[in-house]
Amino acid sequence: MNRVNKYLLHNFLGTFASLFSTLFLIMSIVFFIQIARVTSYIEITFGELIKLYLFMLPKVLLFVVPIAFFVSLAMTLFRLSKENESIVIFTLGSSPNSIAKFFLSFAALLSGALMLLALVMIPIAAELNSNFVDYKKTVAKLNLKPNQFGQKFSEWMVYIGTQDSDENGTIYKDIVMYNPKVQDSERIIIADNAKFSNTQSGVELSLNNGKIYDMRDSLYNQSNFKYMKIRTTQSESTSKVGNIKEYWLEAKTNNKRKKDLCTYVLVALFPLATTLFAISFGIVTYRYEKGAVYLGSFGVLFGYFALIMLLASRPITAIPVVFLSFMLSGILLYQTKIARRY
Repeated sequence: MNRVNKYLLHNFLGTFASLFSTLFLIMSIVFFIQIARVTSYIEITFGELIKLYLFMLPKVLLFVVPIAFFVSLAMTLFRLSKENESIVIFTLGSSPNSIAKFFLSFAALLSGALMLLALVMIPIAAELNSNFVDYKKTVAKLNLKPNQFGQKFSEWMVYIGTQDSDENGTIYKDIVMYNPKVQDSERIIIADNAKFSNTQSGVELSLNNGKIYDMRDSLYNQSNFKYMKIRTTQSESTSKVGNIKEYWLEAKTNNKRKKDLCTYVLVALFPLATTLFAISFGIVTYRYEKGAVYLGSFGVLFGYFALIMLLASRPITAIPVVFLSFMLSGILLYQTKIARRY
């Protein structure tokens, strides 16, 4: 690596670190909000919350790193052009082609690492996350609170009037439960009191002195009970962690897995596909092209991720079409705007 490349890399890494930390914080908040949904039906400690976040970390990095790379490269070269340092770099014998080759090599290594993250680490983390949540459902206390709507127990929406505690645990009073999908009907259960307990295979709800209302079409049925139990059966076995091939083979039949495969692969390839765009936007004659870097960078980001969302259900077509179209467009823009001029 020559001095010019070292100098460019040093400036790039400084900008990248600053932008990465900002994007990482924003994405972390978004994923923490998603994780917080788990606490609506089970109680977890702060340490377990951090563990769930670590399972989400590969996905956070997958989306943050490519965007930070592209924007940082464009802004670094733009700042050097603004301060006329790019002229000095070209005077010292460096050329846009040598800069492009250097950062394309860097982008190829980064995309390779991101591909490993997308296709290997994310499936493993997803299985660990699923196993952890399933385990907590069988051993953790349900996080139900009085006078709050939107709480869940299995497929039931639950409302609790009050609660008391004794040596045997928590007793919930004036409980109302609603399930819209019970044998093609809607069901409401009202009980004077109830108690939750953990069993070896799941969570058991014991209800006392209540009524059951079944509603199907225009028919309404009511039945009374003195004592009733509702059990949720959790999976007795955990998913196999590390079976990456089977995880992605589900994309043949599972639409969500198919969209994930397309999205993760294209996001991983984003640095390599857009490096020449970043160089073309960054190396400018500052007097005449002050705002092109901002508009151009936003346009590339919007166009790339919009195509991912539109074509995610067809990965066999979307992956080569989106990647090659942006790669070839970047080459054309670079040849027209940079190579011929400098």
